Formats: sequence, C-alpha cells, structure tokens
Amino acid sequence: QDLGQRLERLAQRRQRLAQREEQLQDLILKFNAFLEAVVARQERAQERADKARAQAAERDAEVSHLHQELTELLRCRERLAQRLRSLRSFGEYLRAVLARLGRFQDVPAMVAHFGELAGMRALLAQQEEARQEQVAQGWERLRRCQEEAGSELLRAKDELRQLRARLEAARQDVLQQESLRAHSQSAATQKTLVLGQIKLAVLNLFQVATTRLKIPVNVALEDTEAQLDMVLLCMQDLAAMCAELRPGQLGPCPPRLPVATSHGGRRVALSQE
Repeated sequence: QDLGQRLERLAQRRQRLAQREEQLQDLILKFNAFLEAVVARQERAQERADKARAQAAERDAEVSHLHQELTELLRCRERLAQRLRSLRSFGEYLRAVLARLGRFQDVPAMVAHFGELAGMRALLAQQEEARQEQVAQGWERLRRCQEEAGSELLRAKDELRQLRARLEAARQDVLQQESLRAHSQSAATQKTLVLGQIKLAVLNLFQVATTRLKIPVNVALEDTEAQLDMVLLCMQDLAAMCAELRPGQLGPCPPRLPVATSHGGRRVALSQE
C-alpha cells in the first residue's frame, strides 16, 4: 500500500514536472520572441538614430553649403554694387546721349540699338576676316601657280635650248649636206661637161672618119658607143692599109684594136666601097 501510494505520488509528480516543463518551454519561447522583438526594436531605433544623424549631417552640410552660397552671393552683391557705382557715370552719360539724340524712348532701347550695331560690326568683322582668309588662300594659290609656271617655264626654256641645239646641229648637217650636194652637183656637172666634150669629140672623129673614108653609115647622132666603134674600126682598117702599103718602113703590123659595142650590144660592121 505504501508502495502504491509512492508510485502514485511519483506519477503525479512526473505529471506536474511535465506540465512544468511545458510551461517552461512556453516561457522560453515567449522570452525568445520578446528578445527578438527587443532586438528588432533596438535595430529600428539604431536605424532611426543613424538616419537622424545622417539627416542631421545632410542638414549641416546643406546649411554649410547655403552659408557658402550666401557668402558668395554677398560677395557677388558687393561686386555688383561696386560695378554699379563704377558704371553710374556711364549711365549718366547714356542718359545725356539719349537726351541729346532724341531718337530713342529710353536707355535700354538705345543700348539695344547699339548692341545690334555692335553685332553687325562683329558680323562685318567676321565677314572681313573670312574675306581676308579667302584673299590669303588666293595669294597662296597664286604663289603656287607662279611656282608651277616658273618651273614649267624653266622646263620650256631647257627644252627650247635643247631644241635650238638640235636645230643648230640639224642646220649644220643641212649645210654640210648642201655643201656635199653642191660638190656632187659640181662634180656631176663637170662630169657631164666632160662627157659632152667626149661625145662631141667622138662625133667629130666619127664624122671626119666617115667623111674622109666615104663610108655610108646609119648611126644616130646620140649613139656615141656606135660612133666610137665605127671610129675604132676605121683606125684599125687605116692601120692595116698602112702596114700593107709600107711593109718595110712601118715594121710589123700593129695588133688589131678591140672593137667597141654599141648600147644595144650591136657590133657595127665597116663596109667600104
């Protein structure tokens, strides 16, 4: 009986321990969730603090930049004020000019007009510069053309000198050829003259021989070779006749002379009555 009671108490105690363990597990889970929530809140707080510090730094930088801009603007304002004070005399001068001209309504209109004039002047200056550049380019092209023309002229002069040298050489050759031709013509004329004299002498001998010997012939006046053949035949016949008439005085009979032939290869036969 005591053992049963003890076992029952032990079972009850185990049951209570199990319940206590489950409660502890629940408490641990809740505590872990609490810790996670606390850590998350701390991280969010740290992020907000970092963001606030970054925003504060940005605001400080922006403030510093604005202070710098303000300082620069104040300096620029001071410079503009000084420039305005320095240009005040020009304003008075422009107003005086406006009052003296009487063509414009106010100073800005006059300044705008003179600005247009200045723009036109700048445009004209730009156009003049472009024209000057074109003129410079034209002079450069002219210089190159002159150089090319000079080179071409030098080449033409050199070629002309060579042509003159060749012309002079050709002229010398022509003079030499004309001299040779004149000499040849003179020699030919001399030969022609000698030939004419020979033909005339042969004709005279032919006429004398045929007339003295009374030999009838039929030979043309211009056939000198036939006439010469006839004269040679007559001389041979006369030599033979002399040898026959004076055999003791003339000595041996002279040999017969060769008989010439006419231009056509005809042998002229001597016939005596």
